[in-house]
Amino acid sequence: MEILSDLNPAQRTAVTAPDGPILVLAGPGSGKTRVLTQRIAYLIREAGIEPWHMMAVTFTNKAAREMASRVSLILGGNPQGITLGTFHATCVRLLRRESSSLSKYDSNFLIFDTDDQRRVVAKAIADLNIDTSRFQPVRILNNISKAKNEIVTADRYSAYNYISEVTRRVYQRYQEILIANNAMDFDDLLMNTVLLLDEQPTILERYQRRYEHILVDEFQDTNTVQYELLTRLAAFHGNIFVVGDADQSIYRWRGADFRNIKRFQDHFTNSQLILLEQNYRSTQNILDAAKAVIRQNHDRVDKELFTDRTGGELVKIIEAYNESDEANAVLDIITALENQGISPGSCAIMYRTNAQSRVLEDAFIRADKDYRLVGATRFYSRREIKDLISYLRVVYSSTDSVSFARIINTPTRGIGRKTLDLFYAWADQHHWQPGEAILALVADSDLQHPFSARAYSALTHFGKKLSAWVELSKQITVGDLLDSILAAIDFRTYLDDGTEVGQDRWANIMQLRGVAVEYEEHDLGQFLEQVALVSDVDNLEDSADVPTLLTLHSAKGLEFPVVFIIGLVDGTLPHNRSLSDGEEIAEERRLFYVGLTRAKERVYLSYTFRRTSYGESEVTVPSRFLSDIPLDLVAGGDVRHRRQQTVTKASSWDWPASSSPRTPETRSRPRKQLPEPNLRTPRTERPRTPILTEAKYKSGQNVHHSKFGDGTVIESKLTGSDEEVSVAFPGIGVKKLVASMAKLEMKD
Repeated sequence: MEILSDLNPAQRTAVTAPDGPILVLAGPGSGKTRVLTQRIAYLIREAGIEPWHMMAVTFTNKAAREMASRVSLILGGNPQGITLGTFHATCVRLLRRESSSLSKYDSNFLIFDTDDQRRVVAKAIADLNIDTSRFQPVRILNNISKAKNEIVTADRYSAYNYISEVTRRVYQRYQEILIANNAMDFDDLLMNTVLLLDEQPTILERYQRRYEHILVDEFQDTNTVQYELLTRLAAFHGNIFVVGDADQSIYRWRGADFRNIKRFQDHFTNSQLILLEQNYRSTQNILDAAKAVIRQNHDRVDKELFTDRTGGELVKIIEAYNESDEANAVLDIITALENQGISPGSCAIMYRTNAQSRVLEDAFIRADKDYRLVGATRFYSRREIKDLISYLRVVYSSTDSVSFARIINTPTRGIGRKTLDLFYAWADQHHWQPGEAILALVADSDLQHPFSARAYSALTHFGKKLSAWVELSKQITVGDLLDSILAAIDFRTYLDDGTEVGQDRWANIMQLRGVAVEYEEHDLGQFLEQVALVSDVDNLEDSADVPTLLTLHSAKGLEFPVVFIIGLVDGTLPHNRSLSDGEEIAEERRLFYVGLTRAKERVYLSYTFRRTSYGESEVTVPSRFLSDIPLDLVAGGDVRHRRQQTVTKASSWDWPASSSPRTPETRSRPRKQLPEPNLRTPRTERPRTPILTEAKYKSGQNVHHSKFGDGTVIESKLTGSDEEVSVAFPGIGVKKLVASMAKLEMKD
């Protein structure tokens, strides 16, 4: 059978599995996309299932496009009628199709992105006179998102302490603003779909009968609302085929729950379990290192990953002195690899937090080398792009007050704050959104209003343009509409001030114009919907031959011949926030595992002897995850030994001449000479600093620090040539300070 000819036995078992619930646990690089696409093709060609009766969902537009392309290639054409896309895109289409059953929205509802959501939350907080210094909008928005992921609506949100009470009030006002704007946020798309199916049994039954087969990619990344949506739709036929890997579940912070895999097995008691263990990406050495790391996690289904690519390069562990030294070491290795014929574009540098990219970027800039940064300001989040998209959104929907507020004076058109306040109040009196009000003002010259002649002229001048664009949008393409708006507001003059930044901004507008041309066959609403659902990784170009800088979370689903994972110290990976929580540590380990398994040929793991935290340099402890890798798979020394001896390392360290010798923390252990540290900076001999024999600071002593104020010494430890003092500062907490750097003043 042609469809099955290139499958291994486990893949073939999955593709040809009989009807019913199927759980495929697919290790990294095991061909899960191939299995999903072959399964779709098999059901259509061999089982005779009509495409219209199938739904396939994934998490990124890029994955959805790849799946659709492969299915089309296998079948020799695009199967018409299949529902294939991301969870959000699938829910958008369902909600628009069933909009007549939505009590609070019409079919033209907008989708508010993260920036819009923050603006709405900020407005809700302001409306409620809540102190933003005590209740940060980002935190409240996160609480609202968590509630929606658990299908908890604003009217059902329960308060159990003061922050949850504030969240409850803001959530209610936040939803009121969304509804008034005929807008949903990303979480609403999912939650409102589940609520609609629960409230409308007839609609639920229609979709249950329609979708005879449901296929799900990256099932371990589903959250509660996604899981509930799938189980509802699959309830009638029971044919649900999910592919996932609990070992790659790394999005707990945004609601993903790898335990949904266990829930699936408990819910569908007759489900079949299939393991995909043959890897087609990495060498066996990389796989063995990754397996050794992930097996430290408990309560998991073990997969014996194997590959035909036996052996391979050893995992290389690098110790650098500090972050700058680490970044330079990475650049040196990339240059050396390039001299060996390995292209820079084959390399990816991964890190735990976005902030870690700064030192890397500085190093690339100093070396005059290009790079690609994933996770920088998204194209559609850049100011000039958001401005122009906001124009299009107000043209599309005059109820969008968030976008209206963004464009009313962009570029400035002489409408002052007092006029705007008066205009908003007047619109509110008529129960109009601002866009509706300004269109009403130009539509009826006899309409009573409170504006001066000058203010009226400024408002109606803009209103007439908006009215004209609304009419044009019904007659011309999105690209032509963009041209009309750009010309009418002279946006190029506003953006391009002759500077390089200004030219870049205009270039971004021209890029948006190019995107709009691709949607000539679509209306304005479809264009705005697609723009709203685009993600960072969807825009990742494959053509640029430059190294990629990205977080480990962004690396999911990608692969590179050469992978660097930097900053591998306790407190960074695993992150400080996880150190006291077993489940959090397990997720951090999964994150490291994901990074390792992105690599095809080579892996470089680096950590620093010192790092800068909140402006102060401190000695680090190599990440505990490094110690999980067997020594026979590693080039670069015994990290276990280095972890154990880090606390006594400073007194035997030959400091680089360019660096100030700041002394690390130590504990009471016998001092032992360490192996030669792997530093890039040439070692220079310098006189040893005398070792202290008596502590200057005593427990209970009162001291003063220039930044933290008055405090009390908790304990003090000698650290070779210096002293580490733990001081409790009221309202701040306990700080560990190096005496020679802190310059503490003793108080009576």
